[in-house]
Amino acid sequence: QVQLVESGGGLVQAGGSLRLSCAASGRTLNTYVMGWFRQAPGKEREFVAGIGRTGISTVYEDSVKGRFTISRDNAKNTGYLQMNSLRPEDTAVYYCAARLTYYIPKGSHEYDAWGQGTQVTVSS
Repeated sequence: QVQLVESGGGLVQAGGSLRLSCAASGRTLNTYVMGWFRQAPGKEREFVAGIGRTGISTVYEDSVKGRFTISRDNAKNTGYLQMNSLRPEDTAVYYCAARLTYYIPKGSHEYDAWGQGTQVTVSS
């Protein structure tokens, strides 16, 4: 099973940017689809973005389209989420996830491996 560790969260003002990283170990990442999810206090975990095994296919939740970019570097066994034009409503714990499959799932229950999460706080 692959192990995932997120980093890059923090406090930023509205309109600012952050880049989250998801480092994988235990298995090579190129056989896994990756996803980013977030969970705000009192809310369910929601899909943010997903990327296929080669990095060519991507999918985004509507509210982050045009602001967030998901990418991956299989040579470094790392995935990324570039977040621009951040809004207070983006405040949440962000998790990366992985699944050994060929399509990009949007349901959190469809992912096998999870990181511990990294806090993103956007102030107004």
